[in-house]
Amino acid sequence: MNYDLNKFSAQQEKTSTLAALKRLLELIRHERKILWFALIAILINSGVNLLGPLMIGHAIDKYVIPHDYHGVLVYSAILLGMYFCGLVASYLQTKLMGGVGQRMLYTLRNAIFNKLQQLPVAFFNQNKAGDLISRVNNDTDKINTFFSQSLMQFIGNLSIMIGAGIFLLCINLKLGAATVAPAALAWIFTKILSPWIKRKNAVNLKSVGAMSAEIQESLNNFKVIIAFNRRDYFRKRFDEANKDNYATSLKAGIANNIFLPVYSLLAGAAQLIVLAYGIYLISIGDFSVGLLVSYLSYANSFYNPLRQLATLWTSFQTAMAGWDRVSQILSLETNLVTVTEKFKETSDALLEFRNVRFAYPGGNEILHNINFKLERGKTYALVGPTGGGKTTTASLIARLYDPTQGTVFLDGKDIRSYDAEVRTRKIGFILQEPFLFTGTVKENILYGNELYKDSTNEELEQALGEASLDSLLAIFENGLETKVLSSGDSISLGQKQLIAFMRAVLRNPEVLILDEATANIDTITERLLSDILEKLPKTTTRVIIAHRLNTIQNADEIYFVNSGEVIPAGSLDHAINMLLQGKRVS
Repeated sequence: MNYDLNKFSAQQEKTSTLAALKRLLELIRHERKILWFALIAILINSGVNLLGPLMIGHAIDKYVIPHDYHGVLVYSAILLGMYFCGLVASYLQTKLMGGVGQRMLYTLRNAIFNKLQQLPVAFFNQNKAGDLISRVNNDTDKINTFFSQSLMQFIGNLSIMIGAGIFLLCINLKLGAATVAPAALAWIFTKILSPWIKRKNAVNLKSVGAMSAEIQESLNNFKVIIAFNRRDYFRKRFDEANKDNYATSLKAGIANNIFLPVYSLLAGAAQLIVLAYGIYLISIGDFSVGLLVSYLSYANSFYNPLRQLATLWTSFQTAMAGWDRVSQILSLETNLVTVTEKFKETSDALLEFRNVRFAYPGGNEILHNINFKLERGKTYALVGPTGGGKTTTASLIARLYDPTQGTVFLDGKDIRSYDAEVRTRKIGFILQEPFLFTGTVKENILYGNELYKDSTNEELEQALGEASLDSLLAIFENGLETKVLSSGDSISLGQKQLIAFMRAVLRNPEVLILDEATANIDTITERLLSDILEKLPKTTTRVIIAHRLNTIQNADEIYFVNSGEVIPAGSLDHAINMLLQGKRVS
């Protein structure tokens, strides 16, 4: 399965903005009560703003022109009370929607992160971490900004505009029709340009993700950049990403601001129509001055929200572009599904590859029809030239990937029939470059270990002693409380491997895979590891990948992995000869 998000958008089925919005609203369906309260508050505020001009026009005709100041004061007091109610309603809806927006942001980021944890290793191999970070942080924030700040403004302005349009048509149908006619042009203009604006914002968000990925990659490898004095390379790569982001931001900015001047022009045209036609109606006795004032106010109430809607609409398009990028992740499903296995085969092998073929997404086949068995309690070594397929074979054993064809059996059952918790308890994997979390040695050792997760330091030290791992713990200055940074700067790479080794061995797996696990440690510590491996339970099967041949000299069986094949190498001398020849030997 191809998990490349850059290609995903081109492959996914096109959906309407309304359909995308419905999917997004599903995430906040539990907020429906609050949304209704916020909607009522904004409608009250809109109603106040709509009634105001009508009352002002009525007061002018009935009280101002006849110089009835008592009536003017009464209407002023009524208007003051109305506008105060509108102020309270506006504050209430702002507060309610601010909470909804933040909770939605929390829910959305949780949903993305939980989805990322469900996806296979192939997904992370095909997508840059910086782009994923941008989707989690930047794109979700665009959505939150719209919901917390723009959505109710959008609804409020829309309701005011519709209400003002109704008043315009009710007061005088012909004048109202002439006043709202420019709005039809605005609607056509918006309908035509909205998809283009959304595309420009989507491209801009993608460039933001690419720049984030470039920064993250460069900073992670900054030591190498310094060591080779290639700051110029760093600057060049960042400059290219920054220029691309600048160009896409400029285009998105132009697109986002294109509505406002057009709407302002149409609003000005509408004002001229009202003045010209209204004065004509007054001259023939069909209109009053108060009604003309009200009419001008309603025309403003119709077109001012329209201008604001221009800004809010671009915010909506940006939010929808961000949602498209976020929903791409949420719609993905892992291809490492658990299958139903009704029968368990009787076999002397703990693990078996049967007619296994494998290719990475979009690549050539790496393993061709592999067949071999690993018996319980034995030590196996995988040797071969770099790029021959050793780590890929180990990854299939640990089910980091599934074969494209064939089956991997674990203890007589299809390995796909085990759920993740059971499988990871049975199989331990020590990587060549182990990843540690910021915290302490203890926290990293206990990561994912349900058996010892509540253990005290004394209990854990006792367990490490029983597993003969106490000699490795002694290497760390502060023992279990030694501080660890995820960057690895607080401890050496060799110490990181020792922590990974303790973490894997303490789980007491049935299969323990060591992928160049001793590559960065000294020979004395390597001897300690070898002694610990010898003391593992007799039922533990060890799979060792190593270029240093002294680490595999005591292996029960050696397999030579190269050119897509895994074949028995026989003795250590034979394996060395095969490595030197650099070709397959049967």
